[in-house]
Amino acid sequence: MQQPTATALSKETQDCVEACMACHSACEETMSSCMQMGGQAQMQIMRALIDCSETTRMCSDMMMRRSPMSSEMCAMCAKACDMCAEACMSMPDDAQMMACAQACRRCAETCRAMAGATM
Repeated sequence: MQQPTATALSKETQDCVEACMACHSACEETMSSCMQMGGQAQMQIMRALIDCSETTRMCSDMMMRRSPMSSEMCAMCAKACDMCAEACMSMPDDAQMMACAQACRRCAETCRAMAGATM
């Protein structure tokens, strides 16, 4: 029996997966940085980083396996990324926080576009 050939992900989906993975990585690196800061890192920022990190990982996984729930997950991911970017912006003098906020904004933008698209 011949296996059906897998179709490649669309360019938009690939871009969104890459943005999610970059955001996940930025959140993980920022969490590590926060832990090294000790008392300076606020719990609200850590919660936002954890939520965003886990959501972006799950979102990229769902898109890669072409889950029928991908668009709903993308909408939730965009919200988590927006919240994380806002939390990171509360420490504007920290370069790691600003890099993370930028990755979160990029991911939120691509996820919002995918949430409106049919996958």
